[in-house]
Amino acid sequence: MSDNCVKNIRIADFDYPLPDERIARHPLAQRDACRLLVSLPDGKAVHKTFSDLPQLLPADSFLVCNDTRVINARIAFRKSTGSRIEIFLLEPVLPEDYLLMFQTTGACRWSCLVGNLKRWKENPLVKELEIDGRKVTLSAYRHEARPGNAHVIEFRWDDSELTFASIVDAAGYIPIPPYLKRDSEASDADDYQTVYARFKGSVAAPTAGLHFTPRVFEELHKRNITVLPLTLHVGAGTFQPVKSEEIGGHPMHTETFSVTRELIGNLITAKKERRNITAVGTTSVRTLESLPYLGAALKGGDQTLNVEQWWPYDGNCPNPPHDTVEALEAIARYMDDRNLPSLTAATSIMIAPGFEWRIVDSMVTNFHQPQSTLLLLVSSFLDRNFNPASDKMPRWRKLYDEALSLDYRFLSYGDACLLFPLNSEASSI
Repeated sequence: MSDNCVKNIRIADFDYPLPDERIARHPLAQRDACRLLVSLPDGKAVHKTFSDLPQLLPADSFLVCNDTRVINARIAFRKSTGSRIEIFLLEPVLPEDYLLMFQTTGACRWSCLVGNLKRWKENPLVKELEIDGRKVTLSAYRHEARPGNAHVIEFRWDDSELTFASIVDAAGYIPIPPYLKRDSEASDADDYQTVYARFKGSVAAPTAGLHFTPRVFEELHKRNITVLPLTLHVGAGTFQPVKSEEIGGHPMHTETFSVTRELIGNLITAKKERRNITAVGTTSVRTLESLPYLGAALKGGDQTLNVEQWWPYDGNCPNPPHDTVEALEAIARYMDDRNLPSLTAATSIMIAPGFEWRIVDSMVTNFHQPQSTLLLLVSSFLDRNFNPASDKMPRWRKLYDEALSLDYRFLSYGDACLLFPLNSEASSI
């Protein structure tokens, strides 16, 4: 599909009625007991339980998960006047690297959103903490403004032996999605993390992964399904509504991801041997589908390691990825030449109807908000021959209508989907 056709897609065409009672406010007590709506390659839908997932995927295939860990990104300060100022961590500024940031001691800087900003003039905000029996004073200093109503905030603490990881764990709380319409609770500290969460950095969970349990992973292992991790730190932009009438007016948020040399090697093997690749969640999808463009750019001499929003459509990619394996091999060579066990890059890729899918064969995902970019992604995956002029009901809409009629639970703490494109050979059913 041409660049203009994609950019002219109306976001209103991706709306659906979502009653408030269909939004799950809390997860089920047993993670893998949630319902699983399976959209089969023949277009039919079947209803399963998430614990059935291993039997629904092809044996000897690959499953890719995002192992990012949600941080306590909301930190509330109370001024002496009584005013409450809340700071929402967005992304590290100094140091920029996530791993180094959480290891740093004494001081650091973040790009942040600030609630009740008008009440914060020049004086630093101060918060008293107790960490492992030690009293610590945390101070916040306001610096320059950034795009998107953000500000650079400098944090300082008076115990040089404590890392920022310890500080944020003690000072903040889990930032659950705004559409849950409730305050964070103690249970969210566990509920809003995947069981395989590892690297700190996200301000939102990769929620499709919340349904996995050790039991599910044991069954995956029995079917020789290889689980591969990647890391994409989910930003607040994932909740950013599309305000423009056409998606061409919506600026996609940029997110940082890391992939290992082992993952790249396995992806090359999977594509060469035509073995199924299942992505867990839209964050894994965005990372995987960004890789061919990253590899093509490297092959063309562009080493900025940043995949731009419209590269898949507008021809501005430095070297469009005509061959997926060659693009992945370009990433492998780049890493081998520099002896890199992992590679960190960024993506603002827009995946919408008209996108050419290159990596992902099947997808585990939750039900998404109306008029969201995540719904565009799902529609693109299910409806490969999208025609905006057609009056035929799209697959995603049929699927969501069926889920609503059968009382599925929606959004972050809700039920899940397993999606296959039409006429694929991926499903084991």
